[in-house]
Amino acid sequence: MQDIAEQLRAWHASGRSFAVATVVGVSGSAPRDPGAALAVDADGEAVGSVSGGCVEGAVYELCRAALASGEPVLERFGYSDEDAFAVGLTCGGVLDVFVQPVVPGADAGLDTGIAHIAAGTPVALVRVIAGPGGPGGPGGLVGATLAVTADGVAGALSPTPSTVGALERAIVVRARAMLEAGRTGRLVLGLDGRPCDEHGRGTVTCFVESYVPAPRMLVFGAIDFAAAVVRIGKFLGYHVTVCDARPVFATARRFPEADEVVVDWPHRYLDSQLGRIDGRTVLCVLTHDAKFDIPLLERALRLPVGYVGAMGSRRTHRDRAARLREAGLTEAELARLRSPIGLDLGSRTPEETAVSVAAEIVAHRRGGSCLPLSASDGPIHHDLSRTGTEGDGGGAAGGPAPRTHAA
Repeated sequence: MQDIAEQLRAWHASGRSFAVATVVGVSGSAPRDPGAALAVDADGEAVGSVSGGCVEGAVYELCRAALASGEPVLERFGYSDEDAFAVGLTCGGVLDVFVQPVVPGADAGLDTGIAHIAAGTPVALVRVIAGPGGPGGPGGLVGATLAVTADGVAGALSPTPSTVGALERAIVVRARAMLEAGRTGRLVLGLDGRPCDEHGRGTVTCFVESYVPAPRMLVFGAIDFAAAVVRIGKFLGYHVTVCDARPVFATARRFPEADEVVVDWPHRYLDSQLGRIDGRTVLCVLTHDAKFDIPLLERALRLPVGYVGAMGSRRTHRDRAARLREAGLTEAELARLRSPIGLDLGSRTPEETAVSVAAEIVAHRRGGSCLPLSASDGPIHHDLSRTGTEGDGGGAAGGPAPRTHAA
């Protein structure tokens, strides 16, 4: 929804009703990740995408129907690899899509959530996508929305909060934890607020979308390879900072695509950023100089960041590892270091090296094997089972299962 937030805010500000279709579950070779969204307004204008073209037409019609009925709906689109091409999918797979009508001013959670998303304020948008009775059923939970920030909550699960107080409190606590980690996925709880099996009775399934600032890539060392790493980091969606202690090299002119260029000693700059880094942060140490590398890596390998890679030959790596052991790092801490940085692609040029580094970052984040896809017959996407925090799967929990389109 972040990709289409400006248009949604414009529709919302003008008082125009619209429906948002969101991918809330995927399996197999589905084309888009959870959180991908398509919105259709009352005049039939559409923005966004849930499938890269695969099932856009059917989802568009679901949005029009939801606008007419005022009721949310959870729909499943599933096709085998053999039947996928016949219905317009580029590959087999399953998409669970939740379609929700939005009437400006009618839902405080949605109103606040859309405003926060458009403004870039970190927020977890929580929507109940399945529960006892389904849409319009007893309790009226399906379609309820909460906008959860670090220090506040907008919206409510029910107009009678005493009946769902424990559930709402549990959802807020877990959604806030997912927001802090930048996680998007399903949350399955019982009516008492306790985690449940997704297929159990009397459960409520929420989809939590965390909208947080772009993950950070810190590139240490203003060398020619760094410029290529900056470009590919921006392509991958990172907020990229270049840091080097040498002002003659660390200039905005040399790195025009970087979000920030900082002149400072790498370890000192890292110390100043502890409040701005998290488990999504990646560090690319390209300085290739022990007086910069060792103090920096001594700190970096003890921080809860997502990736730390360092450039250098195998001889340099052995020397670097020995120095870090002398500095007191444990073998477990040293094992977090990706050095020499990147995958073995036979890279020579800075651009090829940047592709190698980016490939390793993606594989590490997504759980890839780093083998050619043609060398195995396993799943293409490795991270689908980890898209949620509390039970993430293909079906809806509690109440009716999603309606299914299958070949």
